[in-house]
Amino acid sequence: MTGKTINEINLGDKASYSRTVTEADVVLFGGVSGDLNPAHFNEEYCKDTMFKGRIAHGMLSSSYISTVLGMQLPGPGTIYLSQELKFTAPVKFGDTVTATIEVIEKIEEKNRIVLDTICTNQDGKVVVKGKAVVMPPK
Repeated sequence: MTGKTINEINLGDKASYSRTVTEADVVLFGGVSGDLNPAHFNEEYCKDTMFKGRIAHGMLSSSYISTVLGMQLPGPGTIYLSQELKFTAPVKFGDTVTATIEVIEKIEEKNRIVLDTICTNQDGKVVVKGKAVVMPPK
C-alpha cells in the first residue's frame, strides 16, 4: 500500500474525508490526548459559555486532515511536515465534519507538496482552515 509520488500528483488534485463526531470520539480523543477541558466534558459548565453546550476538540476535527493525507492524497507513506490551522467555528456532538485538501504547490526538488486544508460541517460552514506541507512517498 503506497501513496502517490510527487510525479503522480497535480496542482488542483483534491481529496476528502467525512465523519460524524460522536460522544465516544470526544471521550476517546480526550483520553488519548489528555485534553480533559470542561468545554468538552462538562455540560453544566458549558451552559454559561459562548457555545451554550459542549464542543468537540478542535484538534479532533483537524485530525481528519491527517486522515486524508495519510490514506488518500498523497496516501500511505506520506510524511506530514507542517500544518497551519485556524479554528473558525465550534464543532458540536453530532456534526458531520468533512476535511478537504487541495494541492496548491509542488516543490519537486525537495519532494514537498503544499496543500490548502479545510474542514466544514454538514451546513458547509468552515470550522477549520489552514495549509499543510507534506513529503509524498518516493
